[in-house]
Amino acid sequence: QICLSLVKLLFYLAHSPLGSIVLLDFQPRQFVMVDGNLKVTDMDDASTEELSCKEDNDCTLDFPTKSFPLKCSMGGKCEGINEKKNLFNAYRYFFTYLLPHSAPPALRPLLSDILNATGDLRYGINETLRAFEKVLHLYKSGLYLQKRSLLLKDYISLKGFRTVEGEDYKCWPSYSHLGCLLSIHSAEEAAAICNSQSQCQSFIVTQQRTWTGRPLASFQSSWTDLIPDTNAVVYIKRSASSGERL
Repeated sequence: QICLSLVKLLFYLAHSPLGSIVLLDFQPRQFVMVDGNLKVTDMDDASTEELSCKEDNDCTLDFPTKSFPLKCSMGGKCEGINEKKNLFNAYRYFFTYLLPHSAPPALRPLLSDILNATGDLRYGINETLRAFEKVLHLYKSGLYLQKRSLLLKDYISLKGFRTVEGEDYKCWPSYSHLGCLLSIHSAEEAAAICNSQSQCQSFIVTQQRTWTGRPLASFQSSWTDLIPDTNAVVYIKRSASSGERL
C-alpha cells in the first residue's frame, strides 16, 4: 500500500502542470500516511528545474552506490533526470525495505522484477505504475492463486461463531501482534495457509477487510471456547475435532 501510493504520487509529480518535479530532500520522514494515501509534508525542497547540459557526459545521475548516464536533449536539458532521481530514491528508501516482505509467494517474483528494474532505472515511472497496478489486480482478484486440490473439505465450518480472543501462536506478516491474523482471498486460501502451519488447528473468517477489500482470517492452535458472533465463521480441522463434541 505504501509503495503503490508513493508511485502514484511520483507519477503525478512527473506529469504535473508545472513540469517534472523533483524532491530534493527525499527522506522517509518527509512523508505521512493520510487516509491510506502517502502525502509529502514539505514541498520547500521541491524543484521543477532540470539539469542543463551541452552533451551526454554532463548528465550523470550520481547516488552514493550507483551512477546512471542520461541523455542530453536537443533543448539542453538532461532527459528525465527529475523523474529518475525521484524513482531511484523511492527504490532505495522504500522499495528495498518493503517490497521483499509480506507478499504471497506467487507474487514475490513480480515484486522482485519491480525492485530490480527500478534499482537499475530500467523502468520509468509510467512502467513502474503499470507493474504495481498489475500486481494489485492479481492480488485483489485472486488470480495469483495456483489451482490445487480442494482443502476446505477437510474442515468443519460453524457459522455464527468465533473463539475467544487471546494470545496465540505468531506468524508473519500478521496484522495483530497477539497472534496470526492474515488477509485472504477466500476460505479455500485460508485452508491452504492453515495446512502449511503446523500449529494451526482452526481459523476464523471475519467481515473485517483490508484496504484492498480482502477479508481477514485469524489462525489458531485450538478451537475451544466458542462464542456467538453473527459476523464470523469458524473452520476447524476434522482431524482436530475428531473425538470431540461440537
